[in-house]
Amino acid sequence: MSWKKLSSRSVYENDWMQVLEDHVINPGGGENLYGHVHFKNRAVAIIALDQDDNVCLVGQHRYTLNAWSWELPMGGAPLDEDPVVAAKRELKEETGLTAAQWTEVMRLHPSNSITDEIGIVYLAEGLTAGEPEFEETEDLEIRKLPLQDAVALASNGEITDAISVAALLRIAAIKRSSSL
Repeated sequence: MSWKKLSSRSVYENDWMQVLEDHVINPGGGENLYGHVHFKNRAVAIIALDQDDNVCLVGQHRYTLNAWSWELPMGGAPLDEDPVVAAKRELKEETGLTAAQWTEVMRLHPSNSITDEIGIVYLAEGLTAGEPEFEETEDLEIRKLPLQDAVALASNGEITDAISVAALLRIAAIKRSSSL
């Protein structure tokens, strides 16, 4: 038996998300309330990789964690916008970089037990430097380091953002398999 929704109500909503509470029958036949978040955007993340295999990370204080976080450049893509267009915009805003080649690397669900969020990761190559265009909510530090060092940070828990960790491990696997 799968989940069956009996009813749903919106508990909270803003321009980016909606929190819903559903009255459900679970796979075991019991009735429950199930809270979940519907996102009005897709997450887009960018692995900006230069010709020397250096990757660009951005650091910022994350309000929800009350902690500093190193991550790939990323942001939101409205559901009616081509996600690669949003990725190009986010890379420029957060790092000042533009890229000549764009390749989709993966799609993922960062927390599929409580949200319907979809993350799309792009590899950006053929980079050209420029000036960042931070949004009002952004106070970012930009860091360029060898891809292998960024992968090590993801592997040892210094990078904890789920999309960044998955993307860095994925690109490392792709690079490893292409050099075999």
